[in-house]
Amino acid sequence: MRRTAWLSLGSNMQREANLTGGLDALLTHFGNLVVSSVYESAAVGFVGHPFLNLAAGAETELDVPEVAALLREIENEHGRDRSQPRFSDRTLDIDLLLLGDLSGDFDGIRLPRLETTVQAFVLGPLAEIAPELKIPQSQQTLAELWAAAPTSALQAVPFHWRDHDLSAHPGALQFP
Repeated sequence: MRRTAWLSLGSNMQREANLTGGLDALLTHFGNLVVSSVYESAAVGFVGHPFLNLAAGAETELDVPEVAALLREIENEHGRDRSQPRFSDRTLDIDLLLLGDLSGDFDGIRLPRLETTVQAFVLGPLAEIAPELKIPQSQQTLAELWAAAPTSALQAVPFHWRDHDLSAHPGALQFP
C-alpha cells in the first residue's frame, strides 16, 4: 500500500553539506520529495551549535521498519555517530514522523512520533508542507496546531538545493 512518509531532517555539524546530502539520498531512494523551507533553531536538550531543520514528504510502499532502516542507513552514510548521548551534536538526523495514517508501535518505532506536535522545529516545517494533514487520532490540522503553538525561535535561513531556494518559500517545493 502506498503511503506518505513525513520526515524531519536536522543537522548541526557541517549543516549545509549534510542536509544537502541527506536530501539527495532521499530523492534517490524515494524518487520524489515535497520539501519545506529550512529553519535554524537552538539545540534542544544539550548545549550545542544551532541546528538547521526542515521537513520532507515522500510516497512509499515501504513499511515502518523498512523506512526506519533506510533512514538509519542514510544517517550512517553521513557520519552519524550512534555512540554519542541521545541529545548531542548530529551530522544528520532524519526522523520518521508519520507514515500515512498509521498509529502505534511498529518494532519499537512509535508513530506518530511525539516530537511531531511538541517541538517547533518539527511542527513548523511540517505544517508548512502539509497544513491540512491531521495527526492520527487528532481533530486538528497541522496548521491549527502550529497556529496554537507558543511563539518559537524558528528562523528561516537561506539554503539552496538543486538550484532551488529553500529559504522561506510559501508552501512546499516538489522535487524532481
